[in-house]
Amino acid sequence: MGKKGKKPLAPEDSSLFRQAIGKVKAVESNTLPLFPDEKPKPYPQNKALESIKLFDSADIEVEKLYQEDSVSFIAPGLQKNVLKKLRKGYYGFDASIDLHGLTSKEAKYQLTKFLHFSIEDGYRCVHIIHGKGYGSMNMQPVLKNDINIWLRQHSNVQAFCSTPTKDGGTGAVFVLLKLADKYSEEESMQ
Repeated sequence: MGKKGKKPLAPEDSSLFRQAIGKVKAVESNTLPLFPDEKPKPYPQNKALESIKLFDSADIEVEKLYQEDSVSFIAPGLQKNVLKKLRKGYYGFDASIDLHGLTSKEAKYQLTKFLHFSIEDGYRCVHIIHGKGYGSMNMQPVLKNDINIWLRQHSNVQAFCSTPTKDGGTGAVFVLLKLADKYSEEESMQ
């Protein structure tokens, strides 16, 4: 038996390989730096999130919603056609969050964080899934009612409404946000 080793490469295969890889550069070091040269982008502290105060549902009087009830809100001074466009999905949505299954406390924290970063990123419309609350007592969904109240309190929420069936129906809302100052200035310059 002969030696086992690498199969010899035909000259035309070797030539084809060299053409395919092109010019090569010798590696000067075979070690990788453990720490990147750039520092990571700083993550904002929760103090920014704390500036948005959302009150508990017991603090504000709003009619209680049931599982299949639609919800809508428009800030004073906005035209009603804005709500019509929002309901039809005219604005599309830039981001989405699914809160159903969370406790009220967890949902409030996640919603606050989500809205904060959506506004910072210049999002105009967002999609929030709260669920219909089929597991709730007395057929009154907890998150749906909480979100109805929390969104009304948020200073950057211009309007919200239940979504079309394909986007969650009465178990989700589209929310129209105010544009951040830095984006409204850019739009006025154009």
